[in-house]
Amino acid sequence: MRADAAPDLFDAPSLATLADRCVQCGLCLPHCPTYRLEGVESESPRGRIAYVKAVATGLLAPTDAGDQHLDHCLGCRRCEAVCPANVEMERLLIGARATQAQRRPLALVTRARLALLARPMLLNALLAMYRQLYGWLPASWRRLPVPGRGSRRSYSGPAGHDATVAVFVGCVASAYEGDARASLVKLLQATGTNIAIPSGQGCCGTAAAHAGDTVGAERLSDANRQAFAGQSTVLSLASGCQHGLAESLAGAAPVEDALAFLEVQSEHLRFRSAGGQRVALHLPCTQRVLKTDSALRRLLARVPDLGLIELPDTGCCGAAGLHMLAEPERAARLREPLLIALEASSASELLSSNIGCRLHLGNGSKIPVRHPIEFLAEHLA
Repeated sequence: MRADAAPDLFDAPSLATLADRCVQCGLCLPHCPTYRLEGVESESPRGRIAYVKAVATGLLAPTDAGDQHLDHCLGCRRCEAVCPANVEMERLLIGARATQAQRRPLALVTRARLALLARPMLLNALLAMYRQLYGWLPASWRRLPVPGRGSRRSYSGPAGHDATVAVFVGCVASAYEGDARASLVKLLQATGTNIAIPSGQGCCGTAAAHAGDTVGAERLSDANRQAFAGQSTVLSLASGCQHGLAESLAGAAPVEDALAFLEVQSEHLRFRSAGGQRVALHLPCTQRVLKTDSALRRLLARVPDLGLIELPDTGCCGAAGLHMLAEPERAARLREPLLIALEASSASELLSSNIGCRLHLGNGSKIPVRHPIEFLAEHLA
């Protein structure tokens, strides 16, 4: 979230203006995961917008029930993608939760989680310990160095190429996505692209912004703007981070989906046969909204003899940043249809481009879950 975009979200008139764009048509309802889950108006974008507007205009005093329905919003932006009135639901959500946090401070456990996301080294050390004790994270999790503290900061492509891109690492991904980053480096080098991993970067700030902690989100945004200053292009492996990072770096560096960047360079990539392997594909909400899913499909189509099974769009998997931790029962209910479809697919593994989705889906299935980048690098000829 950009620092200069934050102040106008705090005042009631601005919230009312944003909410007033909604024409109450209801076209968003079938696309809202929480409405599909509960079937009640208060769990829909239209219901939440009506609540925010009523509170902002003074027609209704804030209530615990209304705040809870607002808390349940996943921030998936599926409603934005189909809204004929172009309601900025994420912007409205961030502003509403910021004002909510002013009158009702964030819970201690939420503040603790956000503090850990802002400190990747500490977070990853604790996750490693937690996994050893409880096995909460998928078996594919790896403990790797954080860039700038013992790991390589740059990688060179073949001689004669001078194009350089920077890679965003993030928070939990600094450990969990080690294999995916190594795979990205391999693919980028095959296209003749040089890679830099700037030190000083951290969490994209999306979780903080969605929780109503706009001060924390601005602080993370400022750190990333400094870390990526002067870069020509920044690549994001996690679709859930891309939008927030792009807003943070607006005016400093353009942000692209790593898969979309590779697809443009795909004439330099050759893949070996997958031997008829059946692989399931999950498309995260963020990837659908950002419309980078077509680039992913085209890349996977270049792998010969691949049996690709795209899982049906049953709605959000339930991860939604901190939602899978704050609302584990609801998150599990949202995930269940995908797990049923995955089991029925007879796939040997599942590919998903968002780290939160992979963690959440991996914790509910025995089928290995990886980033598509890892699969592509593994089949590079």
